[in-house]
Amino acid sequence: MAKVVHRRGSRGNNGSHWIGYSDMMASLLLVFVLTLCYSMYLYFSTLETKTAELDEQRAVVAAQQATLDEQTVRLEAQTLQLSQQQEDLEAAQASLAEQQAALDAAHAALAAREEELASLQSQLAQQQITLDAQAEVLASQQEALDSQTAKIDDLVGVRTQIVSELSNALNASGLKATVDPNSGDITLDSAVFFETASYTIKADGQAMLDQFIPMYLSVLLQDKYADYLGQIIIEGHTDTAGEYFMNLELSQNRALSVAKYCLQMRSLTDAQREMLRSILTAQGRSYSDPIYNADGTVNMEQSRRVEFKFSLRDAEMIEEMNRLLQGE
Repeated sequence: MAKVVHRRGSRGNNGSHWIGYSDMMASLLLVFVLTLCYSMYLYFSTLETKTAELDEQRAVVAAQQATLDEQTVRLEAQTLQLSQQQEDLEAAQASLAEQQAALDAAHAALAAREEELASLQSQLAQQQITLDAQAEVLASQQEALDSQTAKIDDLVGVRTQIVSELSNALNASGLKATVDPNSGDITLDSAVFFETASYTIKADGQAMLDQFIPMYLSVLLQDKYADYLGQIIIEGHTDTAGEYFMNLELSQNRALSVAKYCLQMRSLTDAQREMLRSILTAQGRSYSDPIYNADGTVNMEQSRRVEFKFSLRDAEMIEEMNRLLQGE
């Protein structure tokens, strides 16, 4: 009994149970639909908002993309410019390297030039020392030359004075003799002294020498000329007739005869004779120095002669120096 009652109570409750369940499911469905609608509303609202935001973001992205594209173009231009600058820099570096190499070469050349200059300066200093030494030698030589020049002038003046006094003395004596105005050489006619082919002095010749020698020595043996007089030379000359050595012997003997006669003259003082012995020489010239006519032929008569010459001390050397000074 009790088991049957239980089954009845279960069936009554089961219907209510299904009704409540249905209501609940309807409510849930309504809530679900409402929720779904609201969710759809929110979705579409959010979708619209998001779409708007997405459009805005797309616009921003597009603007940013444009900016990026512009920046990309600029970057490419800058990259190209940088590349060109890099090339220019590399070219500049290459040029700088070449310039550095040229500068190094210039420095090396300059160092070589400085070394060469130092060597030249050393040589110049040595040459200056040599030049100074040569200048001293030149000054010494100039001093000696000035002394010699003064001596030349002195000797030239002495010779000129002697020649002038000899000319005046000969003119005053009336002797037939000629005086060279430059050298002072006096020529006496050989015919007055000797016969042909003879070296014995004739009486007329002795008389002429007796008159000539004192006058000649009175000029040359003066004290004022004692420091200058070197030699008195008696020269014998012949004409060109005959053989040379025969004439040489004849001219030498004639000059010697005149020299002996001069030294043996009684009119000479002992001092004059002693001095004359120290400076008198006799020379024969044969026909080596003939006298010529205007037409070029030998003047036989004038070539036969005796000459009295004098030389001053160091005259040859000084005459040579004088010729050098005059550029002869």
